[in-house]
Amino acid sequence: MEFDSPNRELERMGLAHLANPSALFQGGGMLKEFKDFAMRGNVLDMAVGIIIGAAFGRIVTSFVEDILMPPLGLLLGKVDFSNLFISLTGKSFDTVAAAKAAGAPTLNYGMFLNHIFNFTIVAFAIFILIRAVNRAKRQEAAAPPAPTTKPCPYCQMDVPLAAGKCGHCTSQLKAA
Repeated sequence: MEFDSPNRELERMGLAHLANPSALFQGGGMLKEFKDFAMRGNVLDMAVGIIIGAAFGRIVTSFVEDILMPPLGLLLGKVDFSNLFISLTGKSFDTVAAAKAAGAPTLNYGMFLNHIFNFTIVAFAIFILIRAVNRAKRQEAAAPPAPTTKPCPYCQMDVPLAAGKCGHCTSQLKAA
């Protein structure tokens, strides 16, 4: 029984880059495979989607914190949701920032409510987007095309509509 060298065994298994690290930077190495993977259309589309999603998330956060919550807080009696918290030390603080500066642990349920509103708005916006896409897809799905074949009345095989004789059983077909 003949044994291959460890490098030859790695090459046989498709892992030559482990035996020769400089192969990573050669034309057929793992770096080229990664480049091919990263440059596929789906990966680039996903990257663009993530970047746009992050920007959209910042817009929604600003909308909730700067536009939606101040009037809602005013309606609820001049409440600033970002400063709704419970100090776990039992001491009273005016703001979350003051409690954090004093090193007091806090339960920031107002910030949690802000995040719930952010999530709800993002989820609703995505729902509207998906609903519009699905509606457009449904409109694209037109009626099925007109049939181009008919079944032979004798052998039940499909034959062209204009056929006068069945190509399968050679029966004479009635004229349409």
